[in-house]
Amino acid sequence: MSAFLDWCFKKSIWVYHVNAGSCNGCDIEVLDVLTPYYDCERFGIRLVHTPRHADALLVAGPVTRQVRERLLRLYDAIPDPKLVVAVGSCAAGGGIWHDSYATCGGLDKVLPVSIYIPGCPPRPEAILYGVAQALGIVPKKTQAQVFVEG
Repeated sequence: MSAFLDWCFKKSIWVYHVNAGSCNGCDIEVLDVLTPYYDCERFGIRLVHTPRHADALLVAGPVTRQVRERLLRLYDAIPDPKLVVAVGSCAAGGGIWHDSYATCGGLDKVLPVSIYIPGCPPRPEAILYGVAQALGIVPKKTQAQVFVEG
């Protein structure tokens, strides 16, 4: 799958950004990434305005119950292969709303997440680094640990 993703995304990646119920702190940092100061387009990362043109879904905020179905429809609208990026502490694990009645928790409870970008809010450099890791532009320094009982 990695070789296939490398072939698909070797020139550029188009990203669709979704606010799943955040306080807008992460959204402001995502907008900072688009400014000429950080210039995400030099890495081939471009924000698009429809999921049908996107290669990746960039989600900020805890997944609220109202947004859950919409997120699933957006995910289905993105053509394969697709990446899902969780931006911020709330998307990564639910943040301070992890046990709230109004949220489903973190993004991984609803969609398969390709990469997590921690922080509240994460710095623009961290967002660029996380997307670059998902693309394979920079190597991942850590890997998921799987614990097996027995």
